[in-house]
Amino acid sequence: MPAYVYFMANKTNNVLYVGVTSNLLRRVWEHKSQANRDCFTAKYKCTKLVFFEETSCIKSAIMREKQLKDWMRSWKNALISEHNPTWLDLSLTWYDSLEIADQVRNDGL
Repeated sequence: MPAYVYFMANKTNNVLYVGVTSNLLRRVWEHKSQANRDCFTAKYKCTKLVFFEETSCIKSAIMREKQLKDWMRSWKNALISEHNPTWLDLSLTWYDSLEIADQVRNDGL
């Protein structure tokens, strides 16, 4: 089963969150909707998905997450910029459909 490592950023890109999940669509929705108001991404308004990598399994995603968390900020910035030079929100069009949004909210995906 695939798993993902991802970066969420705030509006000004000065705060980064590194996460791991087996359901990227649902997890990004949780960050965007601030489902858990006490978490880091809600506190610092990290609602932009600026980078993600797919791995073959959750174990490899967790190993990659640990590696990325240990990186210097400049290395993380370079990785994001290499794949997403303008730091656009990669999930901007993911939730346009109300049906998809409802499925995500109801944990159907």
